[in-house]
Amino acid sequence: MTSRRTFLRGAAGAPFIALATGNIAFASAAELKSLTTAAKPITAEERHARIAKVQALMGQRKIAALLIEPGASLDYFTGIRWRRSERITLAVIPAHGDVLVVTPAFEEPSVRETLQVGGDVRPWNEHENPIDRIVQGLRDRGIGSGTLAVESTTRFFIVDGIRQVSNGYDMISADALVRACRLIKSPAELALLQLANNVTIEAIRSVHTQVQRGMTSAAIGALVDKATTALGGEPEFSLVLLNEATAYPHGSLQVQTVRDGSTVLLDCGCTVQGYQSDISRTWIFGQASARQRKVWNTVKRGQEIALETAKLGVPTGSLDDAVRSYYVREGWGPDYKLPGLPHRTGHGIGLDGHEPAYLVHGDATPLEAGMCFSDEPGIYIPGEFGIRLEDCWCMTTSGPKLFTSLAKSLDEPI
Repeated sequence: MTSRRTFLRGAAGAPFIALATGNIAFASAAELKSLTTAAKPITAEERHARIAKVQALMGQRKIAALLIEPGASLDYFTGIRWRRSERITLAVIPAHGDVLVVTPAFEEPSVRETLQVGGDVRPWNEHENPIDRIVQGLRDRGIGSGTLAVESTTRFFIVDGIRQVSNGYDMISADALVRACRLIKSPAELALLQLANNVTIEAIRSVHTQVQRGMTSAAIGALVDKATTALGGEPEFSLVLLNEATAYPHGSLQVQTVRDGSTVLLDCGCTVQGYQSDISRTWIFGQASARQRKVWNTVKRGQEIALETAKLGVPTGSLDDAVRSYYVREGWGPDYKLPGLPHRTGHGIGLDGHEPAYLVHGDATPLEAGMCFSDEPGIYIPGEFGIRLEDCWCMTTSGPKLFTSLAKSLDEPI
């Protein structure tokens, strides 16, 4: 469920395909071996093809250029992995011609390390205005006016700065343009997503056997991070919730420790070559109550219903509707009300932990082969406990294909 941020540690017959992962059960971090040594990064050729696609789309939509700040989309198109700060680094993809990258002069060597698509890199010094470099670069490409597509996450001071330098540009959102490229994953992307999910499920498997009475959320989270690193992933998040805190999807400030009957919820993810996993498992430490077991089984069935509903052309929101309809019949909700499921059934995943499309009521995006999602229809009971099970999957021409097998039972939750 979790996205890229800092957290407090705090039915049979389903028509979908399960992928088997490595057999590393019951291993400590010292015994774990990397699963990612054979990971193949996205090639320059694939990035050039992505640029060609978005340029074709810009031509069709009469857009002069696409402006991208550091983040997942900059990585997607150029390979540049950089961070945002008050010093502007920005890429311009014109509808025709090579990419332009504007970056601080002292950062240029570092930015070039991951730039895979060539182009024109224009550094700016500390006493200079980087907006001038951007606008001049546009003009040098014959773009003195016209429509510029800008991702909605681009910071206001950049957009406003361009407007102050030149009033010849019409600024529009680039989200639909970028989404048309990133929504469908390539075979190379799917392979990296598979590796990331393999790492996370094996890290959770390893830690599951190490949880002991008296441990805190922070101690368990540290074990997850250590196992993830040993398995060759880069830890992205390890949200560990215990006891009543499991009733709140992203936890509580209250320190929790493991005791007999504790609900233990792990929501973990890593990156492999930038591509993310997001897996949740919930179990009971010691003896489960009949209520805990009933809710756990209901959530598992919810996961299955989401996958059973997934068919080519079906709106992604209908998966959420199907799960919620089942939950209402079981006495939860209705809709997004508690006790029940207050968040969407799932989200898209790729270079971003959360990206379009979404398994949420009203999302009309038709399912296509190559789309990837989480499947996480939890149930939360404030004042008691919550259960979340989450696995990621890819839509194929023959149905949904899981990156990790669904949890078998409360007694075998990994």
